[in-house]
Amino acid sequence: MKKPNTSRRKFIKNSLLVGVGLPLISQGLYSCVSNSHSKKLNILILGGTSFLGPHQIAYALERGHSVSIFTRGKTKPKIHTEAFDKVEHLIGDREDNLKALENRSWDVVIDNSGRRVHWTEKTAKLLKDTCGLYLYISSTGVFFPYEKGDLKETDKVLLKTPEDAAEGGVKMSYDYGVMKANSEVAAKKIFGEDRSIIVRPTYMYGPGDRTDRFLHWSLRLPKGGDVMVPGKQDDPVQFIDVRDIAEFCIHLAENKSAGTYNGAGPSESMTIAGFANKAKTTFKNEVNLIHVDDENFLKENNIYYILPWMLPDEYNYGSARVNNQKAKEKGLKFRDIQTSLKDIHDWWYSDAVSEERRLRVAENANSPLNRETAILQKWKAFKEQS
Repeated sequence: MKKPNTSRRKFIKNSLLVGVGLPLISQGLYSCVSNSHSKKLNILILGGTSFLGPHQIAYALERGHSVSIFTRGKTKPKIHTEAFDKVEHLIGDREDNLKALENRSWDVVIDNSGRRVHWTEKTAKLLKDTCGLYLYISSTGVFFPYEKGDLKETDKVLLKTPEDAAEGGVKMSYDYGVMKANSEVAAKKIFGEDRSIIVRPTYMYGPGDRTDRFLHWSLRLPKGGDVMVPGKQDDPVQFIDVRDIAEFCIHLAENKSAGTYNGAGPSESMTIAGFANKAKTTFKNEVNLIHVDDENFLKENNIYYILPWMLPDEYNYGSARVNNQKAKEKGLKFRDIQTSLKDIHDWWYSDAVSEERRLRVAENANSPLNRETAILQKWKAFKEQS
């Protein structure tokens, strides 16, 4: 990259594609802390057909709860499809049609689709006198820009996008975090602190992801051979299996655990080197990890992220340094990396994913998957000249 400002623009563009923390049948072995949950809950999920929702629904039904979902009726679930025959389907629009929610009551509302502050405000106001708890799915994106580490639930978050925020990806990241933060405030103000649960997932991965942003390792590692690992070996990484967040939500509801929780994994601090060393054991083949640790080289070759790694900069220093202690104390558990990556692989090659989608990913000439060999050749030459 010849010009630093061009590099910045490309980074912003690529960051947008990743999203801001913004990324199968439940397995009892990995479930959260057990709970007798003698009271079967009547749960309303706002949304529920995309990535997180189907896992929440399947797990809630497994636990004996009843589920209603409120959607526009347009998105067809691709996983746990059998579970949707067992839920109540309410059709409407959070922008201007909440009639299906009127004069109804539930024990807990799980807001998966709160992408606008006034959506959260309107549904919370409508349901505050007839529902027990309001669980809002937020994001660690509320901490953007991630200027420090050890980010706790009590750390201040921005409620207004700075007027001087750069246009493009940075401004959109600000806007997203501000929207989530203000939605948290709205839920707590309307339902009260004692009846509000806020869950802030980091980058989620797992079966059913519609973004394709965490596919790399599940597609690359089975091929074996020389595998590029970006970043300095001690760069921290954070991520979480979507099923762990789904189960955590249901347990928080069962225990009426009001409060705010950072949904970040893994359980203990991990570096990209640690992640790669664990990940390479997922598939039974020979893998040779090659660490490409020069940040300028990575920028020049347009490698700004391969999740869970992101190039650290002034906006993202703390994005993989979020404190998860409070959530762990309330029962958040974590599947092992190998289980998650294997399940993503099996899902990707199942009937749940269209051949057209697989081809689109396979034929993407700009992806690290398809550029890896050329980049590693450049890296070898770069090291020989250094």
